[in-house]
Amino acid sequence: MLSIRRFVQGTDEPLWVDVLNAASRDDEYWRAITVDEFLSLQKRLSFDPEGRFIAEIAGRPIGVAHANVDKFRTDGQGDIRLDLIPEFRGREVARQLMATVLEELKARGMTTAHTWTDSAREDNIRLFEEFGFERVRVFSLMGMELADVRQGIGENEDVTIRLLRPDVEDDIRLFDWLDNEAFKEHFNHRPNVLEETRAYLLSSPYLKQREFFFAMLNGEAVGTVGVGIDESYNREKNAKIGEIITIGVLKPYRGQGVGTRLVLHALENLRGKRMTGAIVGVDDYNPTRARGLYEKVGFIARKKEFTYQRDL
Repeated sequence: MLSIRRFVQGTDEPLWVDVLNAASRDDEYWRAITVDEFLSLQKRLSFDPEGRFIAEIAGRPIGVAHANVDKFRTDGQGDIRLDLIPEFRGREVARQLMATVLEELKARGMTTAHTWTDSAREDNIRLFEEFGFERVRVFSLMGMELADVRQGIGENEDVTIRLLRPDVEDDIRLFDWLDNEAFKEHFNHRPNVLEETRAYLLSSPYLKQREFFFAMLNGEAVGTVGVGIDESYNREKNAKIGEIITIGVLKPYRGQGVGTRLVLHALENLRGKRMTGAIVGVDDYNPTRARGLYEKVGFIARKKEFTYQRDL
């Protein structure tokens, strides 16, 4: 018999991690997370410990869902994450979990629900559409081999690159301002608060190797880029892949080769760390047309993700 209960903080973390890893095992870009990593995520300033549910059949956990209310959002949007062990997808348990988290968001005063899924997950797509969600965005995970990096493709040679010093407060504040300013037009952007930015720059549960850089033009910082390496992913997948984790250019400087210069620097940085491949995620509808930039450098789309939304 199916039962859905609330997550018990301090007790259910190992159970949640087991279900999440089992539910994601058919995703080639997922790597198993640990309980310590899961606990680290809960230390984020915006993390919402409420609204988590576990679905069980005869005491066996088979699904988890989170009706997440970001502490810093002011637009009434709540986010839904729903994960089921593969053999239980497309069944009544998915509908009951979805109904539960939608009611949770409404009870907490949210006016809009937001969720996402791999484009190959037809069961999720049917579920979302059944509950009145509409597709509003398409994202791409893009990848490339670092041996194929293209040079001389319009990068601004006047741009110099400066390493962000995470122990220097002025650098943290500058990154915070640049990041918020560069992304303020982007879909679903919620401005970061300074303490979030500081925590983001100083630590990551997944990316033990990370560096951030400023693009400098005429003595001014006009853009940023960050790179990271998930060592656990590379061990699990027997790979040497790094990631561009963020890139942004101030609007007045777009279309001038600044973004190209930042991407090429990021790729050279990863190659210098003996990586052989790189990945980056991008909104296909990005107002800066970032996907075209990545394609120019040599990235190709390897996976699609759909974003869905509905009024509550």
